[in-house]
Amino acid sequence: MKILYPAREPYNTDYLQVSSKHKIYFEQCGSPNGKNIVFLHGGPGGGIAPEHRQYFNPEKWNLTLFDQRSCGKSIPFASLEENTTDDLIEDMEKLREKLKIKKWCVFGGSWGSTLALAYAIKHPERCSALFLRGIFLLRKKEIDWFYQAGASRIFPDAWENYIKDIPHTERDNLLQAYYKRLTSNNIEERISAAKSWSCWEAATSKLIQDANLIDSFSDEKFATAFARIESHYFTNKGFFPEDNYLLNNINKIRKIPGFIVHGRYDIVCPVESAWELSKLWPEADLKIIPDAGHALNETNITKAILKNLDSF
Repeated sequence: MKILYPAREPYNTDYLQVSSKHKIYFEQCGSPNGKNIVFLHGGPGGGIAPEHRQYFNPEKWNLTLFDQRSCGKSIPFASLEENTTDDLIEDMEKLREKLKIKKWCVFGGSWGSTLALAYAIKHPERCSALFLRGIFLLRKKEIDWFYQAGASRIFPDAWENYIKDIPHTERDNLLQAYYKRLTSNNIEERISAAKSWSCWEAATSKLIQDANLIDSFSDEKFATAFARIESHYFTNKGFFPEDNYLLNNINKIRKIPGFIVHGRYDIVCPVESAWELSKLWPEADLKIIPDAGHALNETNITKAILKNLDSF
């Protein structure tokens, strides 16, 4: 396997005031004269990590990464106010303008792929290419599969832990039951729900379950932002005007070069979504990885991503 690029520190870090309430943290890495690319993390609410820089050749790319509203180092923390998909899209535009970037490539995985597609539909003229991984179109059937019924049949042991604190009378709508707890004024209840929510995703993210990933997702601070913001977006249907919004508007981005990588055994975001996207966007290059789940750092997911980025 080709190793990731050596770890490098950013050459620029700062905060950008994007509203009266929100400041987002951002950093730039690689070559200031390189090809511009922006990294969109998952969740929503996941945040960026130093290892994300290592997927990009520092001699080739001028990489911008940022923590989306209220997660990671962005301020305020875990807030749901003024936190919608349109807000994040406009944050990207404000950041692009601040950095005096005319066009950039957009890289996004999982929720990052959702945001990348939504951004490209609104601002196709600003996108040089889309590099997508673990396609998530934020449709009702995808939310129901993972948070209500479907994935539980493959991970019944992890599912048992996910639902253990939800009374039987509320289990017909687990998303709503969790949202109620994650927005509760009871801090202990909120933290407990956040850890259960986050650990469910960590337990199902890789083809081979990873105890270290589950442990990292159970971190109180990470889980709080991750679970609260995810449930906020999913309860509000991604703040999209219709259930099939992204696919219904895919013609607006078909001229943008597209590269899609998706694990065959992705339980969090089933490969069906990547397949449906590719049928409406045949110009995009879809690679289904036969021995991978959902995670960015699974071996052959990593290989395919590096190949796409290095050969572009």
